[in-house]
Amino acid sequence: MEKPGPDKTAARFVPFTRADGLDDAIVVALGSNDCGAWRDCREALEAALARFRAEGIDVVARSSWWRSAAWPDPTDPPFLNGVVIVQTAHGPQDLMAVLARIEAAFGRRRGAANAPRTLDLDLIAYGRTTGDLDGLILPHPRAADRLFVMGPLAEIAPGWRHPAGKTAQALADRASVGKDATPQG
Repeated sequence: MEKPGPDKTAARFVPFTRADGLDDAIVVALGSNDCGAWRDCREALEAALARFRAEGIDVVARSSWWRSAAWPDPTDPPFLNGVVIVQTAHGPQDLMAVLARIEAAFGRRRGAANAPRTLDLDLIAYGRTTGDLDGLILPHPRAADRLFVMGPLAEIAPGWRHPAGKTAQALADRASVGKDATPQG
């Protein structure tokens, strides 16, 4: 497998400036704590973002990368995480299939829960879609409690509202998992 390189033109931090578009926002979280074939986790995550466009996923806003201890086992390597808002013609199920295909191309092997991984891509929200779509639960059922998801999302779209009513910023402020998560610039 040829290793895709990082997009050298990618911006480090691009806020979502269309406040009126937050109801339609498609939110994807990225994470890595095993760099695999890449120099480091940052390079792996940048390469994953570069792959998005080829898969029909356009990044319209992106957070900085955030570092946090592995959860639930902090003795595993630390994670680097980020969040992007994307536009795509893929529906929720198709988008999840594309994200799984990208994970596999980056060496993701599913095994023990919460084990170190080269790439973790989670569909956090697909506009205002809610419920169980044949096993795909939207919004992501645990994202609202994770600072390493809500912190980056609040960085680019603090006014994004979870269907339960709280904003990304309010959820980040009260997150109970990954409280050590900090932006890395």
